[in-house]
Amino acid sequence: MTIILSGGSGLIGQALAKKLEGPDLRVITRRQLDASAEQIVAPVEDWPDHIRAAKPSVAISTLGTTIKQAGSQAAFRAVDYDLVISVARAAKDAGARHFIIVTSVGASAKSSNFYIKTKGEAEEAVKAMGFDRVDILRPGLLKGNRQGPSRPMESLMIMLSPITDLFTPAVLSQYRSIEAQDVANAIAKLTKEMTPGTFVHHNDEMLALSFDLR
Repeated sequence: MTIILSGGSGLIGQALAKKLEGPDLRVITRRQLDASAEQIVAPVEDWPDHIRAAKPSVAISTLGTTIKQAGSQAAFRAVDYDLVISVARAAKDAGARHFIIVTSVGASAKSSNFYIKTKGEAEEAVKAMGFDRVDILRPGLLKGNRQGPSRPMESLMIMLSPITDLFTPAVLSQYRSIEAQDVANAIAKLTKEMTPGTFVHHNDEMLALSFDLR
């Protein structure tokens, strides 16, 4: 089984690359990463050709940015929708039967919020491609040792998360914080699943999947 991972430089992607490290994993990236996994380094416009050549059976997207980091809504959508769909389409063309995508809590193509709507539209586009199995992970606030530019508001929310999580009722547990490592563990577990269909995983489901891999 060949697995191709896009988004290996992000918080979840880094943890997942370490978790899945081995001869079956290929990480496709725009720049060389400080990781021992086999890497395909290429500009994004060349990714489809490299993905098709790799012939993955499982493709994973942990791609994602923020509007602030990207610089505009258009630049954000170019990553969180266009690039994700390009990866998924190339994987499907190459014969991949299973696609795993990380989006966001609340993702919905019907949302009036641009960020949430874009995530939801990416989900819908992937579901429409005809993979045998699609796993959609919608984590809440991600915790972990994030590299790159500082995110002051996010850092504040993480600092306050033990309190906010405590006061968030169980029925709204998808809005609590979650460790990026737990999301990565859940994805690693899901790569071995073969039951066909589309499956959406929120915090509780991810934590349950992650439990025996901690």
